[in-house]
Amino acid sequence: MKTIRVCCGTGCLANGSKAVAEAFEEKIKALGAPAEVECEIKRTGCNGFCENGPLVTIVPDNISYYHVKPADADEIIEKTIMRGEPVERLLYKNDKGERVLSQQDNPFYAPQMKIALRNIGKISPASVDDYISAGGYEALKKAVNMTPEEIISEIEASGLRGRGGAGFPTGTKWRTAAGYDTFPKYVACNGDEGDPGAFMDRSILEGDPHSVLEGLAICALAIGAEEGFLYIRDEYSLAVHNIKEAIRCAEEAGMLGDNILGTGRKLKLSDVRGGGAFVCGESTALMASIEGRVGEPRAKYIRSVQRGLWDRPTVLNNVETLANVPYIISNGGAAYASVGTENSKGTKVFALVGKVKRTGLVEVPMGATLRHLIFDIGGGIINDRPFKAVQTGGPSGGCIPESMLDLPVDFDTLKSYGAMMGSGGMIVMDDRSCMVEVARYYVQFLCGESCGKCTPCREGLKQMLAILTDICEGRGKIEDLDLLETLGETMIDSSLCALGKSAPNPVLTTLRYFRDEYEAHILEHRCPAGVCKKLTAFRIDPDKCRGCTACSRVCPAGAISGTVREPHSIDPAKCIVCGSCREACRFGAVMTEGRDPA
Repeated sequence: MKTIRVCCGTGCLANGSKAVAEAFEEKIKALGAPAEVECEIKRTGCNGFCENGPLVTIVPDNISYYHVKPADADEIIEKTIMRGEPVERLLYKNDKGERVLSQQDNPFYAPQMKIALRNIGKISPASVDDYISAGGYEALKKAVNMTPEEIISEIEASGLRGRGGAGFPTGTKWRTAAGYDTFPKYVACNGDEGDPGAFMDRSILEGDPHSVLEGLAICALAIGAEEGFLYIRDEYSLAVHNIKEAIRCAEEAGMLGDNILGTGRKLKLSDVRGGGAFVCGESTALMASIEGRVGEPRAKYIRSVQRGLWDRPTVLNNVETLANVPYIISNGGAAYASVGTENSKGTKVFALVGKVKRTGLVEVPMGATLRHLIFDIGGGIINDRPFKAVQTGGPSGGCIPESMLDLPVDFDTLKSYGAMMGSGGMIVMDDRSCMVEVARYYVQFLCGESCGKCTPCREGLKQMLAILTDICEGRGKIEDLDLLETLGETMIDSSLCALGKSAPNPVLTTLRYFRDEYEAHILEHRCPAGVCKKLTAFRIDPDKCRGCTACSRVCPAGAISGTVREPHSIDPAKCIVCGSCREACRFGAVMTEGRDPA
């Protein structure tokens, strides 16, 4: 029997994949599904290559189609389902312009190694039967016959470290909690993914929720917990829906509830919707929120594994961390540890976004280089513009320059250069990105998300934002650069939680690697990237202008004049410095220059 897998992750749904799935269902029903073309329609989770959705995969033919529309259903059924022939126009074009049939031949998918994402795009997310058919809950069946010591030893042997950003050894966390005789104990899942540009946890929760539930259940067996919570970002409505349905199905199947697999062991799991605060991704703030209190961090002189939820031992793991656990128990810790680097084992999921040709969700072994991710998997920079930087680790991460593209991506290497891997967000920037404005943007975001409990974070971010705004608007002073560094170092040393301690990273790394841009803003009243409006003026080089009128057609202010095939000009009195003309020009005729903000 053939299966038509339609990606119904959030990205593809936004592009109309629900209508595509319905079109296939209608056509198959109308066809009557004779035995020789018997097939089923399966709505799967996110395939990762969201910008090319809706995605449709035909198995066992192993043919993948992109940008599929409801109107394409007839042709796919007639050619591929009925006759086994590919629809050429819907296949992906590789870098050589050649059409490729399968995901394995697609340059975006081919270099990846999927462990955490192993089932996504293959199964119906909430279906317990689909998950079991893919090998799901085999690890739980194995774990119920293991001692807590045996379970924890396998996790320790795997070298698994927390994928939420901190990178704390998972086995150590479980062993510590298991060592306390205080009851009840709790397990919890951190699905409060708040980093701009990140959607790793979202895709797992939406596309393979049972893997997270199975990981939580194994953790509960290891530490002796009978209750757990999944704290999920409130905006992730599809993830919440699929988790709820998965919990219900798992309980009906006897994988959760009052009698796990007939052993008499219990585990009650509940979903909790986040309150929309970025700071609730911090462990102690998250637990306060679950308890119904204001989501504020506390000092960690007593760890959550000793006194977490309701002052009881609690293990909190990230979504991706838990998705790895069933694989480890099924295949053994040594198998998992064979992938990655000496101190960073296994794979890591990244959200590769920004000015890169192939954006999406990728999973690679730890230790893969930034160059491999951006240029091999991502295909390089859009329009082949020069690469400038990649911002890793979310709003608290750092900006890495071109000279460091060959750095391996793992927990320790990036940290030594002032950045961090974080939860896996990766935003690529080209030469038209202003690094001062990038730092200002992230500080502004964090300023609004600070809980305000501690002075270094609350006041330090406000002062940083004021200084960066002055620099972007032409009021900066050269001594501001030393002041920014002093503020950053003070916040790192004295902030209460990881949000405040890591918040200066975007500022400190851009000062470290792109100091010349700060100096150009201050000393020359010029934004080299042409982004900061008060320091930028656009003009058209008459020697390069072909008079194609593309710039004048997109200018929202009517500031560009000129006739066809004759050089155009920009009226600075009308220009609003939006940059539309520069983006539209194919000949590089639109130039930037500095200007006095006064």
